[in-house]
Amino acid sequence: MSDRIRLMHYDPRWRQEFQQTRSGILHSCLGWVTDVQHIGSTAIEGLVSRPVIDMIAGVSDDENAERAIAESSDLIEGLNFQRSQRVLWSSSVTVLTKPRHAEPTHRVWLTTINSLPWRQCLAIRDHLRSDRDAALRFEETKVDRWRQGAGDPDQYESDKSMFFTHLLDQLGF
Repeated sequence: MSDRIRLMHYDPRWRQEFQQTRSGILHSCLGWVTDVQHIGSTAIEGLVSRPVIDMIAGVSDDENAERAIAESSDLIEGLNFQRSQRVLWSSSVTVLTKPRHAEPTHRVWLTTINSLPWRQCLAIRDHLRSDRDAALRFEETKVDRWRQGAGDPDQYESDKSMFFTHLLDQLGF
């Protein structure tokens, strides 16, 4: 069985850690990646979170998106990231995690700007940032499910997916 999910209180250093990683990605990707956004619970001030800095990185070259994502993935791997398995919910997203051989501290979701996954991730983040009640409901649900599942990673991800699916329906996706 894989390691248990760990949750912790919001750490204001997560914003700075995102900014540093964002800068490294933008500088190393030679113009392929044109935007990097902080997503996930670490991007929502005050929320209990799994201590993993999630970010979505976007390439804007729609004509050569496949090449842009492949080139960018190679360059991001040079920053001590490792490609993970493709996500089940989107074939247009490449996931990279850091560090390569330990519990992840950073995760990059690489896709094209304005793709459905890009728009969904930013819509969820923006909604939770602007609606404190929704953010608190998300936190309560997440912590409750985490406790019920005893930190089981598969159960945790499944429960979060159900919450996000419901939220995306409410947001019109």
